[in-house]
Amino acid sequence: MADPHLRPVALRLGYVALLPFMVGAAAVLLARAATQDHAAAALSAYAATVVSFLGGIHWGFGLRTSQPPAGLFLWGVVPSLTSWAALMLPVAAALALHAAMLSVCFLVDRRVYPRQGAAAWLPLRFRLTLIAVISCVLGSWGLLNAAAPP
Repeated sequence: MADPHLRPVALRLGYVALLPFMVGAAAVLLARAATQDHAAAALSAYAATVVSFLGGIHWGFGLRTSQPPAGLFLWGVVPSLTSWAALMLPVAAALALHAAMLSVCFLVDRRVYPRQGAAAWLPLRFRLTLIAVISCVLGSWGLLNAAAPP
């Protein structure tokens, strides 16, 4: 059960934000070869956007105080830079890197959120991260599996 203090609209929007991950992974797994690459590229682009958003949250934390730790701003750009670099890789590799970054972002957030008064969001973040990571892994696996000789 979600923390009753979390805003219901944020909970719903968090789950709605999983739709492109799930639909993207399903499209990669079920699409014909002609459209599979496009579905995978769309999934990768969305994953990059979300990973960048997760870094931006740290900037938001930093901007709330007059003397923020520099680490908030430093970490805040790492996900964006990593996602940008991932978009230049072959899509299967990019999806694997996005899955890794989503996981790393959650591990960092487990340490940072409590210090920023946002610990109540961690159970939701875990669920959202888990589905997003699984989607990226499935998308990468689907591409690699389709490329493998029969």
